[in-house]
Parts: sequence; structure tokens; C-alpha cells
Amino acid sequence: MKKLCHFISEYMGILVLVAALLALVFPNVLQQIRPTVINYLLGVVMFGMGLTLNLLDFKIVFSRPKDVIIGCLAQFTIMPLLAWGLASAFQLDEALALGVVLVGCCPGGTASNVITYLAKGDLALSVGMTGVSTLLAPFMTPLLTWALAGKSVNVNVVGMILSIFWVVILPIVIGLTVKWIWPKFTEKATDYLPAISSIAIALIVAIIIAANASKLLAGGLVIVLVVILHNLCGLSCGYLIGRLLGLTEPKKRAISIEVGMQNSGLASSLATIHFAAYPLATIPGAIFSVWHNISGAMVARLYTRKNKA
Repeated sequence: MKKLCHFISEYMGILVLVAALLALVFPNVLQQIRPTVINYLLGVVMFGMGLTLNLLDFKIVFSRPKDVIIGCLAQFTIMPLLAWGLASAFQLDEALALGVVLVGCCPGGTASNVITYLAKGDLALSVGMTGVSTLLAPFMTPLLTWALAGKSVNVNVVGMILSIFWVVILPIVIGLTVKWIWPKFTEKATDYLPAISSIAIALIVAIIIAANASKLLAGGLVIVLVVILHNLCGLSCGYLIGRLLGLTEPKKRAISIEVGMQNSGLASSLATIHFAAYPLATIPGAIFSVWHNISGAMVARLYTRKNKA
């Protein structure tokens, strides 16, 4: 069973891609599932994150605050501005533009820590950035979304803040509590958590793709291109920031990956809850979930080859 779980988590990108393709080809199977299920699935992912976190992971915030501040500033400036710029440059309609902006305004994704480890980056910095950006998300994500998309779409900032607390912060706190009360159980469960999270993310993507399959097939190439550019520009800008500030190679890699890989499941969840009038707003998050796992694996391989060179 452990080998199967390891296989699933190791090939998460392929799993998510296959789930997306199946949902695109056979949408009727998943169209019966209510979109609100996405929130529960994301809660499972965040609960798993809470089980794997340790209060010592946040030690870096106090021992190396400068690195974390640089990373989080890059996270909440580069990706939101890139999202707004790309949506404007490609003249996306309101719904798709909103979805791209939501992705850009979200915190770092949980998969970024795995990719940073594979890329031989600064894992402690990556974990610290993920934790801090996630804790800041209830405030930063709604406010940034309002600032960048509020002129064209009604953004319920307070509602989004509460949603992120319920869907992200609360499951993480419960996970940390369970880990504190039952450490032995948690230690055994951690072998299976990455696989469970991978399956949950694949299901989130499949549900969203299935619900919008016909529209995606009709004209989804532009949004796919925008999402790919958003991710690749984020990875590149994150690395460039580290280089301009004279950071070490492992730190540059951690910031690059952390900035480029977003919690796109949260973006889709927020779009489902707060922007039901714009169903296509869920699409960029789903596509990002597929793509950033693929690009993350490619970037990790590129960085490790650089080590050997």
C-alpha cells in the first residue's frame, strides 16, 4: 500500500493530467457532482498539510525573517500583477480574467515544497513561505482580488475572508491539533497523505473540467496559453528576484518555485462559492493545477541537471 501511495504522489502531475483529459472526454460522469464538493476536497488537502506541518517549520520566520519577507512580497506582488497584465493583454472576458486574477492572488501551493525538495532548493524557506503566505491569504487574497478585479466584478471581500478561514485555515488548525494529540497516529498517516492529497486535487480538477467541458473544447486554447505564461513568468521572475538580491542558489530556487506554484485549488473554490454568476472563473484554477505540476517536475529536473553541470 505504501508503494502505491508513493507512486501516486510521485506521479501527481500525470494523475492530474489524466483526470483532466478523462473529464474532458467523458464529462457526463462527473457533471452530476455538485461544485460545492470542491470545498470539502480542498479542506482534505489543507487538513493533510496541517498534519505534515510542525511548529518548528515556522522557526525560519524568526531565524531568517528577511528571506521569508522577500519571498512573501514576491508571492503577493509578482503573481497578481502578472495575472492582471496577462488578462488585459489577451483581452480575456470578465469571467476568465477574474479566474486568472484569483489564481494570481492565492498563496503558494502545497506541491511547491515537494518540487523544491526535488530541485535541491532551500526546503526550509519553501515550507516557511508556504505556511506564512497561507496564513496571510485570508486577508491578502480577497484584498488583492478586489484591487485588481473589483472594478469589473463585485468582490465580496468579507465573504472571501470567511471562506478562506473555513476552507483553508480551519482544516490546517485541525490537522495541527490532531498531530499534537495523536503524534504516533499522525506519523503513520504521513506515508499516505501525499497520495490522498494528490487524488483530491485530481478530483477537483476533473469536476471543474467536466462542468465546463463544452466551453473549453470550443475555445480553451487562449486560456491554456495564458495559464502557462502566468506560471512560467512567475517561476522566472521569482528566480530573477533572488538573483538581483544576491541570494544563494538554493534560496533562488525555493523562491522561484514558491512564487510560480499557486494554491490554484483555492482559486477554483473561491470562484465556485463567490462568483457563481461567472462559471468560467473556475477554469483557470483547474488548468493551473494541471500545468504547474507538470512544469514543476520539469523545473526540478532542470535545476538538478544544473547541479551536475
